[in-house]
Amino acid sequence: MWIRPLTKATWPDLQTLFGPNGAVAGCWCMWWRVGAKDWSTNGNAGNRAAFEEVACSGQPSGLLAYQGKQPIGWVAVAPRSEYPRLLRSRALRLDPADDSPELWSVTCFFINRHHRGQGVATELLAGAIAYAAEHSAKTLEAYASDTSRGRRSSGDLFTGTVALFAAAGFTPSGQAPGARTVMRRTVP
Repeated sequence: MWIRPLTKATWPDLQTLFGPNGAVAGCWCMWWRVGAKDWSTNGNAGNRAAFEEVACSGQPSGLLAYQGKQPIGWVAVAPRSEYPRLLRSRALRLDPADDSPELWSVTCFFINRHHRGQGVATELLAGAIAYAAEHSAKTLEAYASDTSRGRRSSGDLFTGTVALFAAAGFTPSGQAPGARTVMRRTVP
């Protein structure tokens, strides 16, 4: 397995991985990047176009995992300031004074259904930590689904699990309402 950043050159691979539905329900990894009204109004085509613009901009947006030439997984990782929905969230934004370009967020995973349970998310998370370090991040934050409270639907797991992040050295920083735990780690 190997990992590459999302760029203009790898955009077609993301399209292949996400398929015509943009991963889930036309999201195209725009859920955290726009407000709820814009996300709904954009629909599948608008979210796809908006994320293609992000991917082609050269700004950090995430990483793709490959098996051979086949894209099999995705993780969204970028400065928290790139996610307006996080910046507006009272539940997930624990310390508004902490909004610096050195604070990055891991917001989403998407693994091809034929490759789930094979460690792809673990590899992507390791890649995200290294990628954030390469871009001078000091802290990495995530919004994990707490599966210790019982079985979660696969739709709830797109942010990753507490166990996944804990195994990568993240520690809980606070509990958001519902089943999300804000996890953080220092970037080496």
